[in-house]
Amino acid sequence: MISRRIIRTKVLQVLYAYYSSEEESVNKIEKELFFCIQKTYDLYYYLFALVLELADYAESRIEIRQNKHQPTYEDLHSNTKFISNQIISQLKQNKQLYTYVNQRKLSWACYPELIKDLYNFMIESDFYNEYLTDSKNSFLNDRKFIDNLFNKIILVSEDLYVVLEDQSIYWNDDIEFVISMISKTLKQFNDVSDSEQQFMPMFKDEGDRNFARDLLRKAIINNDELREMIKEHSKNWDVERIAFMDILIMQLAITEFLFFSSIPTKVTLNEYIELSKFYSTDKSRNFINGILDKTLKDLKKGEKIVKAGRGLVGES
Repeated sequence: MISRRIIRTKVLQVLYAYYSSEEESVNKIEKELFFCIQKTYDLYYYLFALVLELADYAESRIEIRQNKHQPTYEDLHSNTKFISNQIISQLKQNKQLYTYVNQRKLSWACYPELIKDLYNFMIESDFYNEYLTDSKNSFLNDRKFIDNLFNKIILVSEDLYVVLEDQSIYWNDDIEFVISMISKTLKQFNDVSDSEQQFMPMFKDEGDRNFARDLLRKAIINNDELREMIKEHSKNWDVERIAFMDILIMQLAITEFLFFSSIPTKVTLNEYIELSKFYSTDKSRNFINGILDKTLKDLKKGEKIVKAGRGLVGES
């Protein structure tokens, strides 16, 4: 499920591309936004498929050893605990995973070296060897191992990041969030999960989809008004020298202040300050915080902030 933080990140990225090009079609840039979000959701399934590729590779290695001309005792009695992992078995028969991966044509077939490198990385890890030698066989242990595989091997693999960057310029920014989605999904699997076990939807609900569309559109349509507010509250600064990404972060934050009545201003402020940690410098972050704080106070003073709904105590 794509969180609102990721939605804000995608809107920021697309907005930057919009103003950095000669593109003037809001409809076209909106399509680009949803394409980016779809790609993040693709990565969610793509990484699940990667674990199955690792299991297939591990199985092929066992078969090669067993079919040697003169196999040793160890070759004939390889530890199959990984390839027999209950989560892997459930994923292999999962209809939703199979259908999505095939419909979206998500394949690791062109990356055999990556699969090999990840496998070698995995079998050298402590948690892998502890798993193989643990005499206890339980679903919870199997699930914990797969979660560790995602968080201790896949998440930190530099080779994987190179491969993902070749396929999508957005994926390297997404992988940490997507693996957190995967960890949440794994918790929904249990020892009786079958082929109908559900994965997370792309959006929590239609409200989140609308939020993505409206945030982008309102930021563009109200561009002049929003930029004027930023200029007004940056009087002691040369606006031309303010980093463009900083301006866009503030533009989106003020858009939420003004046009999203159900989102508390404190939430908006915190979310965009957090976003600035990844897309701005430390000095910029303090600057953004100060400008947004002054802007918010003036908007409240002018009674331009209208909020309604639960969790909005103290907004007036």
